Parts: sequence; C-alpha cells; structure tokens
Amino acid sequence: MSKKYKLTDETIERYGHTLYRIEAVTSFGIVIAGELGGFIEKEDNLKQSGNAWVSDNARVYGNACVSGNARVYGNARVSDNACVYGNARVSGDACVYGNACVSGNARVYGNTRVYGDDCVSDNARVYGNACVSGNARVYGNAWVSGNAWVSGDARVYGNACVYDNARVSGDACVSDNARVYGNVWVSGNACVSGDACVSKLTDYVVYKNTWSSGRYFTYTRSNKKWAVGCFYGTSEELVDKAYKDSEISGKMYEKIVQLNDEMYAELED
Repeated sequence: MSKKYKLTDETIERYGHTLYRIEAVTSFGIVIAGELGGFIEKEDNLKQSGNAWVSDNARVYGNACVSGNARVYGNARVSDNACVYGNARVSGDACVYGNACVSGNARVYGNTRVYGDDCVSDNARVYGNACVSGNARVYGNAWVSGNAWVSGDARVYGNACVYDNARVSGDACVSDNARVYGNVWVSGNACVSGDACVSKLTDYVVYKNTWSSGRYFTYTRSNKKWAVGCFYGTSEELVDKAYKDSEISGKMYEKIVQLNDEMYAELED
C-alpha cells in the first residue's frame, strides 16, 4: 500500500514519548502533497489508508489511532489506547485518552476531556470544559458542554443536552429532548427523558419498585411525567396502566403518586 504521509526529522518530547511532525507525500481529502501536519509517535497512530489526518500542533501517541476520515487538529491530544475514527473531529485543546473512542460524526473540542472506556459517537458534541469519563456514552444528537461532567455508566443520547456545571453519573440516563443544567447532579438510576428540564435537586425524584420488578423509576417535576421502563407519561396514565397489569401494581403506584404529589405540594408552600 502506498503511503500518504511520512515522518519528518522535526520532533518534540511529550511525557517520555518522542513525536515526529508528519508531512503529506501525496494529496488526499483536503490535504495537499507537501503539507506539514501535526505530531505522531509512530505510523500506527495515523492510518496510511483513508483520509484521516493530524494537523496543526495536534499530538497523537501511545497506542492511540486515528483512522477513516477522522481529523485531529489545533492543540488536541489523543493518547494511550484512544481511537478517533469515522468522520469524527477532535480539536482545540481537547484531550482524548485512556480507552476512549470518538467516532461517527462526533465533535470533541474546546478544553474537553474524554477518557476512560467511554464513547462519544454519532452526531454528538462535547465542548467547552466538559468531561466524559468512565464507561459513559454520549451519542445520537446529544450535546455536553460548559463545565458538565458525564461519568460512570451514564448515558446521554437523543437530542439531550447537559451543560453548565451539571453532573450525570452512575447508571443515570438523559435522553430525548431533556435538558440537565445548572449545578444539579443526576445520578444513580435516574432517567430524565421526554422534554424534562432538570436544574436543581428537587426537579426529579427516583423511586424503586419493591413489590414486583425491583426496577427504578423517575418522576420529573418540570413536565410532571414518569419514566417507568418503556412507559413514559402522566400520573393518571401510569396508575391506569399499572391497574391493567395487576391490582397490587395499581395500588402501589397509586400510593407512590399520591406521596409524590404531597411531597411536591409541601415544596410549593
């Protein structure tokens, strides 16, 4: 296979790694033959096939790999076992490391940190000073920005947005057109979905079904709806569905709805 770039004699040292500036030896994609690129440690860091490119002062090293039509540029850093592929872009001062993956049409930029075993994919955007870590997933058309942090096994997807100083962690999920922002922390088994808006602790509450399934379910205050497994709807719809399932289920959900209403009535006073 013919090569699209070569390593030059210009080097820099980063964390015990010697990185070489690259130079295109043939034109491909948006790159012109003779164009200088960014820095990589070895050819394994940037595939010779495809239109992938590392430019400006971006650095790729360790066992990291950039492939497909992906681009890493600006002052971005991709290291460890991280991978950037598809049509993904990593730019600005963003860092992708650990076992993290950025793929699809995802964009990671600004001062963001994406690390751990997490994945940013599809049309997702992570920018500002945001962090995605652990086994978290950000995908679909979701946006994570500001100083937000998505960690643990959390999922942010659909058209959801997490921003400001918000935190989403544990097994929590934010989906559909939901918004999580401010200084709130959505954690545990919470599920914020639909068109819900959560900006403070009292904007959502998580309950557990202790009488049959053992699963957790979430009430969001802004739209007064419940997320229970595949069900998403109002209190009346939830109780009606529960009674259709069984008498005990109907009674238990009815009690929880009543308790929930009383609790939020107290908060309103």
